[in-house]
Amino acid sequence: MAELIKDVLEDLNKQLGRIERSLNLLNDEQIWKRPKDTMNSIGNLCLHLAGNEYQNISSAIGNRPFIRERSREFTSDGGLSNKELTALLRTTRAESEAVLADLTDDDLLREVIIHYDLEDWNRMYQVQASAGETCETRVIGRLLVQVAAHYGYHAGQIVLLTKLLTGTDEHLTGQYH
Repeated sequence: MAELIKDVLEDLNKQLGRIERSLNLLNDEQIWKRPKDTMNSIGNLCLHLAGNEYQNISSAIGNRPFIRERSREFTSDGGLSNKELTALLRTTRAESEAVLADLTDDDLLREVIIHYDLEDWNRMYQVQASAGETCETRVIGRLLVQVAAHYGYHAGQIVLLTKLLTGTDEHLTGQYH
């Protein structure tokens, strides 16, 4: 396994641990509470992380079917418990690890196609695209760095929201800040 992939997986797993520690402190109501109507709940962020990781690693790199409903990740307002969200994140990670296990340094330079739902493509890029234009290419190494940065960003939001919702002083990140 390429060194970059080991580093990315190590960071992704560290962030997943922080999310799991956060979820374990919350009840289902807290998980799906939106601090403001215009903000996402912790549950939404978990669905989004699983969707993003699957789209970019399992689907784009691993050539598995593109099955993501990105809009639902942000509009859902319940339905999954902390245990179910944890299982979803862990299952997604296991799939990612299986896809990445055999990649080499040479693979990191290979381009892959990332597919998007037409509605999401149009919303993200603010342009109307035909069904045949809803994809982009990315070099695997760069894509993995982006996935890890995205995951860490939202993991930090989950930690902060957990602290605000529970009032805990626990160091969910394993660090003293």
